[in-house]
Amino acid sequence: MRTDVRRHVEKSSFIVLANGQPDSPPGSGLIDYLLSRGAHRLTAIFHPLTAEDGNRHLITEYVNGRQTQHRAVALPTRPPLTYPLDALFPPRLPPADGWFAFNNLLCMRGLLHRRLKRAATVVYWAVDFVPDRFGAGTVQTRTYDAVDGYCCRHADLRVELSQAALQGRDLRHGLSADEGAPRVIAPIGAWLDRVPTCPEDAWERRRIVFIGHLVERMGGDTVIQAAAALARRGVDFSVDIAGRGPLESELRAMASREGLEDRVRFHGFISDHRQLEALLAEAAIALAPYSTRVESFTRFADPSKLKSYLAAGLPILLTDVPPNAAELEREAGAEIVPDEPVAFADAIERLLAEPGHWGSRRGAALAYARQFDWTNIVATALTAAGFEP
Repeated sequence: MRTDVRRHVEKSSFIVLANGQPDSPPGSGLIDYLLSRGAHRLTAIFHPLTAEDGNRHLITEYVNGRQTQHRAVALPTRPPLTYPLDALFPPRLPPADGWFAFNNLLCMRGLLHRRLKRAATVVYWAVDFVPDRFGAGTVQTRTYDAVDGYCCRHADLRVELSQAALQGRDLRHGLSADEGAPRVIAPIGAWLDRVPTCPEDAWERRRIVFIGHLVERMGGDTVIQAAAALARRGVDFSVDIAGRGPLESELRAMASREGLEDRVRFHGFISDHRQLEALLAEAAIALAPYSTRVESFTRFADPSKLKSYLAAGLPILLTDVPPNAAELEREAGAEIVPDEPVAFADAIERLLAEPGHWGSRRGAALAYARQFDWTNIVATALTAAGFEP
């Protein structure tokens, strides 16, 4: 287990293992921070998260903050079949002072490396939580819970994205506040010094933006149906949809049936964060219509797209699904909207018709976002893990 001896980042070696694309938070935030602090050695590994990510596993190595090697290795299967393989690939990894794992299988590998004295400090940075992940009472759920509970008890530090996730995971595993690994909450952040913001007259552009995985729980169908309602009313607007997923073709067909080809633009997945940030800065309103019709980990999570919206200064319209929805409405210029297309259409139309109200909500979003700079968030987690940021 971790001792009280503190290590300096620039003199330490790190292994970061995550799923998704290299720009996916919170892994990307940690990596960018370690590189900015000149970490002595960093090995960053990103495994595919969804079937749309393909079968390429990315391994990038850095020395003293500079990239020295990058390779992509293709395995013969795609997620979710690759998940068990993620804990075994790549087969050899260098020793590390800090092992940061963003799921429990990768954390288990870190605990084995710690036992073999090839990892000094193992951090379980949990990126989501949902009860009965694979269905109540199933073998898969019982196995997942056993692995997750073990990591929560034996890691040197557990990082959660929200208080709701921390409490939910503790309850799931029967952990009291003084049992298991020390906990710290580190919400999703943004690099506020590099993110462009929408201008004070962005409402005149009448552009609406939605980013996210195109699956049922994200509410992409609500976006299209709300756009159709606005079009029937003769409202001037356009919609940008950035993301991919199994429902993409269905949503495109829905937009076509509603005659929205000239109003709704599908951009696909935007891997370059600079392009995505530029798209957000050109918008006026951001949508997060999480479905209340299906259960999802969003009820316990800190969705990264909300922080991207806030950093751009966009007023957000969202359903009451994320655990911070009420706080965003109270402090960040957001508005909670019922999970109904007409309700979203009404909220969009009202906001576009009130420039003064739109401007005050833009200001509230920017002010609220200041507390979520990655520099402060990652420094807090590293300090809790025993490193001098």
